[in-house]
Amino acid sequence: MKNVAAPNTRSRKGRTLSIVAPCYNEAQGLPLFFARLDAVLSRADVAYEVICVNDGSRDETLAVLLAHQQSDPRVKVLNLARNFGKDVALSAGLDAAKGDMVVPIDVDLQDPPELIIDFICAWEAGADVAVGVRSDRHSDSLLKRMTAGGFYRLFNAIADVPLIRNAGDFRLLDRRVVEVLRLLPERRRFMKGLFSWVGFRQVLIPYVRAPRAAGTSSWRYWRLWNFALDGFTAFSTAPLRVWTYLGTSAAVVALVYAAVIVVRTLFFGRDVPGYPSLMVALLLAFGLQMVAIGVLGEYLARIYEEVKARPLYVVMDRYGFDDPPA
Repeated sequence: MKNVAAPNTRSRKGRTLSIVAPCYNEAQGLPLFFARLDAVLSRADVAYEVICVNDGSRDETLAVLLAHQQSDPRVKVLNLARNFGKDVALSAGLDAAKGDMVVPIDVDLQDPPELIIDFICAWEAGADVAVGVRSDRHSDSLLKRMTAGGFYRLFNAIADVPLIRNAGDFRLLDRRVVEVLRLLPERRRFMKGLFSWVGFRQVLIPYVRAPRAAGTSSWRYWRLWNFALDGFTAFSTAPLRVWTYLGTSAAVVALVYAAVIVVRTLFFGRDVPGYPSLMVALLLAFGLQMVAIGVLGEYLARIYEEVKARPLYVVMDRYGFDDPPA
């Protein structure tokens, strides 16, 4: 995706900035995160709030957040009733954010807070979305870089709206972009796709991805696999459509093979192939059917989640907010 030129400019004077930070078992890294974030925001020349969403952490994350909130009233804490997942926690933070500009950021410091200044400058130049793009991912393992590259290639090949390669949630969103995101009702949140789907004027800002400042990531490969499935099924019907072509191809092959058997038997007196070839054909057909049913099941499960229309998240406690919950 290319940078889109903006027709007009803005001023940060009198505007507000909201930082949204989902937190899950990040007690070790939070002091480092706040120290760097405070240093950056102190020279941003803009009023700000920091909304931390405790996503059902099982360590001392909430206690650390509340201690910092007591010392700095600009810090606000949403305590969710349980772990709802990062993308849902991010959605909860976006719902609570009041700023003219909103920046989602992870607290592990792999995304540098110093880039927020560049984001604000891009916003002043007229961009509605300033996207942080990882130009160097050597802090990630080789396997993670390879799987991430394969995901982006496959997703962009089949999805209606392509993703920006190597871009995570770290970006600046104009207020009107946030309002559009809040209107999107789906329960299975794939925020990377939603950020791309809403469009608006976007500017890409490269940065080098750093190692985690503290702690370990909760994103294991099984979770990443399920996350990728959510993305594919939320933004493409190609996994469903491909079975039409596979079924048609299999039917054509079966008809051709049947014709070959009839010709060989009638004109050359060959025996009809027996048990081994029959078993191979049956097992192949059975396997294809089971995979097709599995794909249908993935989409059906997502429809089931949507029609229940449960709340996206449940907030147990709010700290530092002046307004009552919406």
